Amino acid sequence: MTRELEPLEPDRGVELYLRQRQDDAADSTIRAHKGRLKHFRRWCDQEGIDNLNQLTGRRLYDFRLWRKEDGDLNTTSVRTQLSTLRAFVKFLETIDAVPDNLHEDVSLPALKEGEGVRDVMLEADRAKEILSYLRRFEYASARHVILDVLWRTGMRTGALHSLDVKDVDAEKQALHVRHRPEAGTSLKNGNRGERMVAVSEQTLELLQDWLSHNRPDSTDKHGRSPLMATTSGRMAKGSIRKAVYRVTRPCAINGECCGKKGEFPSKCEASVSPHALRRGSITYHLKEDVPKQVVSDRTNVSPDVLDEHYNEMTHEEKMEQRRGYLDNI
Repeated sequence: MTRELEPLEPDRGVELYLRQRQDDAADSTIRAHKGRLKHFRRWCDQEGIDNLNQLTGRRLYDFRLWRKEDGDLNTTSVRTQLSTLRAFVKFLETIDAVPDNLHEDVSLPALKEGEGVRDVMLEADRAKEILSYLRRFEYASARHVILDVLWRTGMRTGALHSLDVKDVDAEKQALHVRHRPEAGTSLKNGNRGERMVAVSEQTLELLQDWLSHNRPDSTDKHGRSPLMATTSGRMAKGSIRKAVYRVTRPCAINGECCGKKGEFPSKCEASVSPHALRRGSITYHLKEDVPKQVVSDRTNVSPDVLDEHYNEMTHEEKMEQRRGYLDNI
């Protein structure tokens, strides 16, 4: 028996979808989906589609062609756009706005090996050089804490941004990473991102010295005491990113300039983003024979995604690592 569809305008459909995603997705994810779906709404206006009941597999394919040309998108970007569209159409099925299984008509373009995977990362030797400099000349400064915690734990910028003073557990020598969207901070994977992250004695001592001597005594607008604080409250994620860009420039610690002196740190070809730092940290942990599941749990990333997007070991390095476990077999 064919299900009777209920009329639904595109704008209202997107609104309902985003509200539903608030239950299981981080704010950054919702913003990203909202940004992608604005193009779908634009296309609906252009095509005169004022009722989502009108969607068919053919029309969804027409949108795919239009979006690729309109945005001059590469295969990776098209796949990202269509992944969101597919999730949106699947949601529409649950509220009787489109026929069952219509989302299956949103086919995702296949990626070639290596396509869509960024290979920029902060090498371990460079990270150690920077941390050594900061420990000697900028000990317990904000950017010393930022670089040390991000490198040694492999956590995301958003996780560091979410930490409060009380999340530093000296007794257990760990950091409590918590999802608190109602109080202004959220984790990429929501409640599934909550965990305790062990830190070394050296990092714990650094954090305690930051708290005792250099951290501004301030609270955020929710009355919380952020670990990474400024005189006006919680340090913004953008400020954390800028700190990483600044201190990973060669000229920041040894005077070697990449030729873009005076420009924004992120424009320096030799500086790296926090994501590249995270990738380098994860790869370093794996090279040091930390079990994959341990790295996965510690950094809140699945083993499959870890292998595809974060493990930058060469084939030879992976072979030699495996050899260590197989020599006696």
